[in-house]
Amino acid sequence: MQLHTHTWGEGDRIALLIHGIMADHRTWRRVGPALADRGYRVIAVDLRGHGASGRGEYGPQLYADDVADTLPAGAELAIGHSLGGLTLSLAVDRLKPKRAVFSDPAWYLAAPAEGFGPELFAQFKTAPKEQIQAMNPRWEEADVDIELETLAVWDEATALGLAPLMGSDLMPAAPAVPSLVQLADPSHLITRERAEILKGRGFEVRSVAGAGHTIHRDDFDGFMSSLEGWI
Repeated sequence: MQLHTHTWGEGDRIALLIHGIMADHRTWRRVGPALADRGYRVIAVDLRGHGASGRGEYGPQLYADDVADTLPAGAELAIGHSLGGLTLSLAVDRLKPKRAVFSDPAWYLAAPAEGFGPELFAQFKTAPKEQIQAMNPRWEEADVDIELETLAVWDEATALGLAPLMGSDLMPAAPAVPSLVQLADPSHLITRERAEILKGRGFEVRSVAGAGHTIHRDDFDGFMSSLEGWI
């Protein structure tokens, strides 16, 4: 599936941005322009079932195939957040960016027995503004409003498509390209033990102090600082 994309900047270097579940390219409203100011042409996708992209069957491999079919190979930089991080890890061997950043990637999805399930996730479709604000107290008002807009066009069936992966360890065996794993503090997806495993496998791992799962919205300055040397 060819995905809807949004571009910032006209630089010679290309940066790719892949959002997490429930979001779309608008989640990068500050990151895209910031990278464009650094000389990148920044291309952000809407994954299938999100934003202005098409609907269909859902699953990480399908997301990865779409991304590989839509985005140019050989970019200077690729960043994937959460589900976008999982998607990037499954497409990185085809996208072949010079550097990859996995921002709090969804490489471990808690099993329903651990208090989480796709049906519960799908209920966020109708979350009111007050709930989003309460869950994300560090977000700017603009990000809360964007979240409401993206939820309105999100197909919640994408959450149900993750059910077969619940409780699975999806961490890559090795980085296909030089790779940074950027973590929330604490990360509920990559524990300290898993972070040490990733380091042993050749990934650089950095945490953004005090940031929640959506690091680029919780602490934009911390997010950007954490990327120094990679962007």
